[in-house]
Amino acid sequence: MYAQMVDTGAARVQATSEMSAEERAFQEKIDAGIKIEPKDWMTEGYRKTLIRQISQHAHSEIVGQLPEGNWVTRAPTLQRKAILLAKIQDEAGHGLYLYSAAETLGVSRDQMTADLLSGKAKYSSIFNYPTLSWADMGAIGWLVDGSAIINQIPLCRCSYGPYARAMVRVCKEESFHARQGYDIMMALCRGTAEQKAMAQDALNRWWWPSLMMFGPPDTDSVNSAQSAQWKIKLFSNDELRQRMVDQTVPQAEYLGLTIPDPDLKWNAERGHYDFGAIDFSELFNVVKGNGPCNRERLAARRKAWDDGAWFRDGLTAYADKQTQRKAA
Repeated sequence: MYAQMVDTGAARVQATSEMSAEERAFQEKIDAGIKIEPKDWMTEGYRKTLIRQISQHAHSEIVGQLPEGNWVTRAPTLQRKAILLAKIQDEAGHGLYLYSAAETLGVSRDQMTADLLSGKAKYSSIFNYPTLSWADMGAIGWLVDGSAIINQIPLCRCSYGPYARAMVRVCKEESFHARQGYDIMMALCRGTAEQKAMAQDALNRWWWPSLMMFGPPDTDSVNSAQSAQWKIKLFSNDELRQRMVDQTVPQAEYLGLTIPDPDLKWNAERGHYDFGAIDFSELFNVVKGNGPCNRERLAARRKAWDDGAWFRDGLTAYADKQTQRKAA
């Protein structure tokens, strides 16, 4: 899954002439395509930006299990149940990879979780929408994981080594998730009229939130230029969003489904699809905590954290005891 970055506040790219000798050497290393590793010198802004992005990404992978978990007991067949369980397990693993990558920057997992539960840290807005039918499992895999792949493949080449390496495996697994979702949609579209209508309804509800996953338009994304300079971000929000539309429209046509956008049309001159205006006020409203399931999602994460306190305490006590034995 993918946590889009919602930028707030003003930011600007630092000119080379304004950099210290260390900062210039750091930037030159990035420009040369050399990975930054945990023990390397880095600017504080670079470190903080990575912590923000990687932790939000990790939170999204974990929270992303919740809307899908809603359908584990109601999957239509045993095979579908097993596939969905495997997918949810993958998402948990992705979260662990990413928390580990963020920890290399000097932030603890406990602190990242505390930031999430306090509202300081965010996760992808897409997971604050409800899953109302089995077709939503298809729409999430097809649209949400499909969008995630478009965003995450460039991250395999980002400048921070641990993040880039973690994304290689994540992207391989996400590609199966997208196929799983499309397979569900295909089965529904080849089924009864009621099943195809269910697929169309899911597409109608998930299309626009999926486009919002890439974040605000480039004109409003104030931190993107700095992230691009540091090669944390290799493509703009609007570039990635366009790729998603261009990729998905032919797939919807193959399924016999209609994209819920009356302004959607092929632009031969541009070589891309034109699409309607996105209501980004909805994105920012959800990010602020006012989405359909914001409170439910955070309550579930808080309960899981509280319920696991005894186990974390036990692990800490065991580790302390082992340390004392070695020191004795």
